[in-house]
Amino acid sequence: MSKKLAFFGATGTFGSRILTEALNRGYDVTAVVRPGASEPAVSHPNLKVTTGDVLDPASVAEAAKGAYAVVSAVGGGYTDGKAHAAFVRQAAQSLVEGLRTLGADAPRFVSVGGAGSLSTPDGKKVWDTPGLPELVTQVMHGQGEALDYLRTVTDVKWTHFSPAAQIEPGERTGAYRLGLDDLIIGADGNSRISAEDYAVAFVDELDEPKHVQKRFTVGY
Repeated sequence: MSKKLAFFGATGTFGSRILTEALNRGYDVTAVVRPGASEPAVSHPNLKVTTGDVLDPASVAEAAKGAYAVVSAVGGGYTDGKAHAAFVRQAAQSLVEGLRTLGADAPRFVSVGGAGSLSTPDGKKVWDTPGLPELVTQVMHGQGEALDYLRTVTDVKWTHFSPAAQIEPGERTGAYRLGLDDLIIGADGNSRISAEDYAVAFVDELDEPKHVQKRFTVGY
């Protein structure tokens, strides 16, 4: 198996941890950043940085040539929920369109998703939780629409990875449980995962694909 990754969004909370985990496991990573944007904070002999635009299918295709997988952890910022949602939807479509141009040589596509569209034990969606700020629900619905789009795609090998309801920087334990469309609830009644263990599960999926053409989720 090739260990080459093209990585969009490698500098955020999720992306930076997935990047570190992948590098530590021997992947050769090309981080794709917008012109003038911040580069990953880590330095590693297996890390290269190039410029590109996730919203340009031609740029996606150029970055993806020869890669084993394209990773996307892009987001639109958390100051404007509608803009964030639109960006996430457009990025998903651009990534797919770019990979389509590579035909049979297209790498698989694994993206960071959202928890909002996961089902709760009472049969509702996480985004229906009372009291959520409007900004949060807008972002959640954008991720849900990106997933809805991916579920129409049959000619690109995509995987969409939703976190637990609560995710923040923490400890890397290497322990987690996986599910598909239902929120994973721990023995304490909470749905949570550290960003570090989310990254472990993400790279485990890169190592051994088990959720091609599927969304899956994680929790303790």
